[in-house]
Amino acid sequence: MTAPGRRSSTFSRLLRHGFTDPSAAERLLDSAELMPVRNDPVLLEALGATADPDLALHGLVRLLEAQPGLTARRELLDTVIAAKPLRDRLLGVLGASAALADHLARHPRDWHALVTYEPRDLHPGVEEFERGLAEATDPVSLRVAYRRCLLSIAARDVCGTTDVAETAAELADLATATLRAALAIARTAAPGDAAVCRLAVIAMGKCGGHELNYVSDVDVIFVGEAAEGADEGKAIRSATKLASHMMRICSETTVEGSIWPVDANLRPEGRNGPLVRTLSSHLAYYQRWAKTWEFQALLKARPVAGDAELGEAYLDALEPLVWKAAERENFVADVQKMRRRVVENIPAAEIERELKLGPGGLRDVEFAVQLLQLVHGRADAALRSGTTLDALQALAAGGYVGRADAVQLDDAYRFLRTMEHRIQLYRLRRTHLVPEDEADLRRLGRSLGLRADPVAELTREWKRHTGVVRRLHEKLFYRPLLDAVAQLAPGEARLSPEAARERLVALGYADPASALRHLEALASGVTRKAAIQRTLLPVLLGWFADSADPDAGLLNFRKVSDALGKTPWYLRLLRDEGAAAENLARVLSAGRLAPDLLMRAPEAVALLGDGDGGGLEPRGRAPLEQEILAAVGRAQNAAQGVTAARGVRRRELFRTAAADIVDSYGTESNPAEADQGALVDRVGAAVSDLTAATLSGTLRAVVRDSWGDTLPTRFAIIGMGRFGGHELGYGSDADVLFVHEPRDGVDEREAAEAANKVVAEMRRLLQLPSADPPLLIDAGLRPEGKSGPLVRTLKSYEAYYRRWSLVWESQALLRAEPVAGDEDLARRFIGLIDPLRYPAGGLAEDGTREIRRLKARMESERLPRGADPKLHTKLGPGGLSDVEWTVQLLQLRHGCDHPGLRTTRTREALDAARLAGLIDAADAAILDEAWVLATRVRNAVMLVRGRAGDTFPTEPRELAAVGRYLGYGDGHAGDMLDAYRRTTRRARAVVDELFYGTTDR
Repeated sequence: MTAPGRRSSTFSRLLRHGFTDPSAAERLLDSAELMPVRNDPVLLEALGATADPDLALHGLVRLLEAQPGLTARRELLDTVIAAKPLRDRLLGVLGASAALADHLARHPRDWHALVTYEPRDLHPGVEEFERGLAEATDPVSLRVAYRRCLLSIAARDVCGTTDVAETAAELADLATATLRAALAIARTAAPGDAAVCRLAVIAMGKCGGHELNYVSDVDVIFVGEAAEGADEGKAIRSATKLASHMMRICSETTVEGSIWPVDANLRPEGRNGPLVRTLSSHLAYYQRWAKTWEFQALLKARPVAGDAELGEAYLDALEPLVWKAAERENFVADVQKMRRRVVENIPAAEIERELKLGPGGLRDVEFAVQLLQLVHGRADAALRSGTTLDALQALAAGGYVGRADAVQLDDAYRFLRTMEHRIQLYRLRRTHLVPEDEADLRRLGRSLGLRADPVAELTREWKRHTGVVRRLHEKLFYRPLLDAVAQLAPGEARLSPEAARERLVALGYADPASALRHLEALASGVTRKAAIQRTLLPVLLGWFADSADPDAGLLNFRKVSDALGKTPWYLRLLRDEGAAAENLARVLSAGRLAPDLLMRAPEAVALLGDGDGGGLEPRGRAPLEQEILAAVGRAQNAAQGVTAARGVRRRELFRTAAADIVDSYGTESNPAEADQGALVDRVGAAVSDLTAATLSGTLRAVVRDSWGDTLPTRFAIIGMGRFGGHELGYGSDADVLFVHEPRDGVDEREAAEAANKVVAEMRRLLQLPSADPPLLIDAGLRPEGKSGPLVRTLKSYEAYYRRWSLVWESQALLRAEPVAGDEDLARRFIGLIDPLRYPAGGLAEDGTREIRRLKARMESERLPRGADPKLHTKLGPGGLSDVEWTVQLLQLRHGCDHPGLRTTRTREALDAARLAGLIDAADAAILDEAWVLATRVRNAVMLVRGRAGDTFPTEPRELAAVGRYLGYGDGHAGDMLDAYRRTTRRARAVVDELFYGTTDR
């Protein structure tokens, strides 16, 4: 009979020892199997030391129940109580792995595998595991023997006898022994096939790297050759049969489950390629067709089974190719792109729990280490290890990675791999997801030695280590470049100049010597400024390397830093505002225009942050005009006023260009803008509003300087062309018409002189040489063109248009919109021209023919000599002119009947034509796509070259920069040109139909 209080005392004792269900534990302790030792304090202490005492106790009872008799049960109990090594191993496994507890329940004598505790037993290798598997003759017995060996590995792991690296190496050795055993079984089953071929099994991935998980695909590549005197074709067929059978032996599910999948998809051509190739076939593939990631995968190649001589020949043949991979074009970009693609493919619901592939996960460490190995392993054979932690140690010893960074990464990698091992060990299932269940997290935390508050401590440590990896994994590549030019602590290794040069070349720097000089100038010394630069530069170098011209990015950064280095806010902005540093890196390395604008007033860097600088959101017409007019009002004269207006224009052009670049490239936190039309519209509206505000301010400054508040004549400026259409690009002139009307009592001659003086002075002041870009005013679309007067009265315009107006002038007036000056006069001018541009009854047939004739003549006469017409964005087939003239013809013919067509904007008019049924949706989409793309190309050319152009650049770096702006990665400029030709070719087909009238619409 249980004494009073006895139950509560045991209950409390069980709670103290970590049991979560003391009532169930009491019942198990009272069971017949444990009755002899239920009060033994040694047992309770040992159970309490496990990851899950409840699970360990339940597994122990099941194991005792499974023993074949009382004697066997007593032997097990006596050994558990008397032998601490066995007790710790057995209970440790039972408390960490339900799957191995199931195995022991099915094979109750296998606990004897944990009894021995000899030094040779602590770190078994392939030979010991081969002995453990020697009696396996079929897939079922192989699984049983495999699990028996796995039991001993898990026992050493959970007891801390081996660390995570040693455990991973043992798992890889067990996999090697298993592959050999499986191949032997396959050979025995098909001696004829075995006799005619030589087959080598090359381990890849974690098995090849000697760092396998508990449950993981075992990646392999097969190499086959004919045995002496055998036919090669027959031999390869036989080798393929053996390889397939070997894979099935390991992978197929039996009554004892499976071992692990054998995955041969890393072979040449992946699953579409032959399973087995000859050595010469492998070599030919890697020499001609292999991608960068395939050489990266070969870092871990290791012969493990089959013909050892053939396996070594495979390594000898391919190893030289591996160490040349870093010489491939876009090598670093390819590796980093592969890493980003892996992250992008993780389901959003899992990314925060993904130990292996998520940000700050195991793959970040592995990719960073492999990248450095491929760059520097060419010249330093000490780095050529397939094992991540060994390679990391070698990189640190050689100065390729900072020692402190290497220690932190080593710690983080070991912790995360241990988490991964313990998660997989529980059910022996392939997973890299941190569990969500409280009980699973508790067991996981306790298995890592976190006992006070396992769940909270586990979460805290896990997040700390992933944070370290996220912070270090990219900087790992760049930090030693700074150490190469900085003063280091005694004993700290540094990159040699040659190694630093190699790394910069791999990153895409064309002039590594200059790059190192810039780094030295920025980061050397002991000042606070140099210390902040050393913090910023590793990340900035990565962003520069992501551009088409890293050299320019670094040089421009040095220039900006030299200009702003003494200001208190500059480096603080870059350090403390996350967006500012990345935005600056993108802007400085994307081309010439934005950096040139910034260098003229470096304080505009403040716009790139998130704070009081206003950010990169373009400002509207009203606030721009208000600021410019206020600056003009404070100026002493017209020259000062226009200088102020041009300064605002320069700053806002930079804001617009920077926003365009950042939106086009994307950042780590915000992907690139997918809507290309929205990007075009934002730039067009921002530059057009800015130009209108600048003209308004300039007009005010000139009038006030000579006439005070009132000009003798009313004066208005009408935007034309792209200006009137709100579609200006960075390099566009301002197409305008000038109209005036003498005030009451003012002589017409005096009024005309005043108006012409205003125009002349505006044009002069806006083009004066200065630090600010000029604004060119083009009035070439006025009546009579360059032969006609620069300024006309409203009555003169009316008389001209009534008597002399030509069709092309009506077409040009489709884009007319007031932009500055007297609003009433401008409104009356628009009322005057509306009947011309939207004629009643539509454009007559002879007018249509005339426009077609003019267009055909322009195509033949105005295209620059030597230009490729298919790549000319303005005059080429399917380019801007084609689309705009097609839309404008629809406006002239139907604008009178369809109010939606009465707009100066091309895209709006095209959409209105679609809504009116004048063009079908598919054709409208084709024209819109071509117009947007051609406009984006023109903007890109201006951003990249710093001067306007209508064709793609021919210089490779400039062409690549245009490609990056348009969303094409390194090495894909050809794809960009093909896409442009394809898009404009489709558009030209629509133009031929709609504009030239192959079908009457």
